Amino acid sequence: MSKDTAPAETLPWRRGVAWLLFLGPFFFLSYGFANAMAARWQVSDAVVFGWERHIPFMPWTILPYWSIDLFYGLSFLLCRNTLQVDRHALRLLTAQLVSVACFLLFPLRFSFARPVTDGLFGGLFEALASFDQPYNQAPSLHISLLVILWVRFAAASRGGLRLAVHVWAVLIAVSVLTTYQHHFIDLPSGALVGLLCLWLWPDAGSTPFATAGRASPAARRLAGRYLLGAVACGGLAGLLGDGALWLLWPATALGLVALNYAWLGPAGFQKRDGRHSLGAALLLAPYTLGAWLNSRLWTRRRPAPDLIVDGIWLGRMPDARDMAAGGFRALLDLTAELPAPRGSWRYAGLPWLDLLPPTTAQLEQAATQLEALHAHGGPVLVCCALGYSRSASAVAAWLLISGRAASVEAAEALLRRGRPGIVLGPAHRQALAGLSSPLETHGGA
Repeated sequence: MSKDTAPAETLPWRRGVAWLLFLGPFFFLSYGFANAMAARWQVSDAVVFGWERHIPFMPWTILPYWSIDLFYGLSFLLCRNTLQVDRHALRLLTAQLVSVACFLLFPLRFSFARPVTDGLFGGLFEALASFDQPYNQAPSLHISLLVILWVRFAAASRGGLRLAVHVWAVLIAVSVLTTYQHHFIDLPSGALVGLLCLWLWPDAGSTPFATAGRASPAARRLAGRYLLGAVACGGLAGLLGDGALWLLWPATALGLVALNYAWLGPAGFQKRDGRHSLGAALLLAPYTLGAWLNSRLWTRRRPAPDLIVDGIWLGRMPDARDMAAGGFRALLDLTAELPAPRGSWRYAGLPWLDLLPPTTAQLEQAATQLEALHAHGGPVLVCCALGYSRSASAVAAWLLISGRAASVEAAEALLRRGRPGIVLGPAHRQALAGLSSPLETHGGA
């Protein structure tokens, strides 16, 4: 081992220690400041459901409650490289900043009287009370940090150890209620902050804002529609309250989709190798479910893919059974919003936003990917949500670039012969018309 490589290999844990030396004092200073301000303001507001009064006080759960401190410190030892250390630390720091800001802007307090506890558990409650007053409620910083730490420990464990991590993490989550530290509303709001931190600071690759830029007018119009949906869901949640507060989840999902269309682009969906990152998958789950149901509704009369030419098939996003039934050996996925099935087939993914026509550069990239998959032999399925627009334009591009179609009109005719319902508008045709000369890989072209 050379002298030049040794420092780089030992740097992750040193960097983790450096982050801990900053994050530890920052946690107590910022958390304590928010507590002190709430006490000074004599905050008395609380958001509590009637059924919460039936939650039992369980003194022993102070043990898993306190254990998160140990998890916090050890978590940095599980990071494999300096980028992961920095992203993990930034998640923890962001959760702290967002939570403390909420504590100051919307201060709440816990409204139940905690029973007197003695012995070991009583001592732990006394230690907790020495710096933690009944404020700093929603979002629960305990839950936000737990989400971040849970993901880190689960990723570093296998088999029985991973099961133990999950069980203990659930105990920590439940303990915020059974130690009478938080009301229920603090838990989902805390989980939301934690998931946003996972999404904002992924373990690998660029952050969602790294490639942000000005969107096209069409993308901005779609962003406006999704934003209206988010506002409607949020408004209903606030108006109806109680059980309708679950609408804040689809409101968050639609708001994030609006942000993707208005600014972030496909990167906001964080889809790599056919799957979304954990943060994106959970945050966008209501939207993803809606998009999947919509794809099945629109294609219910023509669920099967259609053969276009030379083993290239066109259809909706398949599941694993569809891939097996069709004998497909490769899948070209052009969706940003839907997860792709996993299997032994070759996979290539280009996340394109729904309802937006691709550019000429995107079509060239899709044609190149399709040609590479086709060169390996076997049936290839090209898909998007419905199999009528994004995927159709990609196959049209391949037909043109490979020399199988002499014009945009001829490519469209081939597509319509195999799959009559395809949708190619003027913007699609314009992008197709700008494609370069045919590939030399096609025999005789």
